[in-house]
Amino acid sequence: MTSIGRAAVAVLTVLVLIAGTAALVYARWTGPTADADASLANSRYEQALAGYKEAEARFDKFARQLFAADYAHVIENQLWTLYRLQRYDETIDKAQAAPENAQSHFWAGCALFEKARAEEKTDARLGWLTRAEEEFRRAVEATPDDWDTKYDFELVTKLAAELRKQPKTPPNQLMQLLRPQPKPGAKPTKRVG
Repeated sequence: MTSIGRAAVAVLTVLVLIAGTAALVYARWTGPTADADASLANSRYEQALAGYKEAEARFDKFARQLFAADYAHVIENQLWTLYRLQRYDETIDKAQAAPENAQSHFWAGCALFEKARAEEKTDARLGWLTRAEEEFRRAVEATPDDWDTKYDFELVTKLAAELRKQPKTPPNQLMQLLRPQPKPGAKPTKRVG
């Protein structure tokens, strides 16, 4: 083998060694994310949330930009888990601090909607719904092809509009506002089935 051939093999060997080492370091660095994903898949939400918080802590400003997809994955799963655990205030706070994307707006909108459903005071309820409507609008703008988000946006928009017309509606009857009411004196519809 010539000296050029030996040098090429040596350089290639070093490059493979560096790439392998980098892959091992990356796998070790993202270990908390994989552990949290496994916990989430097994419905161990508190453990998953702790794992995602640990994974998020590993991302500094540089790493957030370099591994943006991994960071978004960690944040989105934290939002879903917080919402699932009915920690709506934490969900809203985390979404406000999260990177600007459709998922952060979607989960903030969901949490704000749940807070509106539970609110007794009419002004505060309308305020929560208005904020939810804004978050869903921003989520739809970010992903206009997501029909689930569009549905949620339209539902909250219609509910907020109806609540503005009938602000004294109790919280347990909010969803009744979305059903069309028969007109007074109209003939009742014939039930089929």
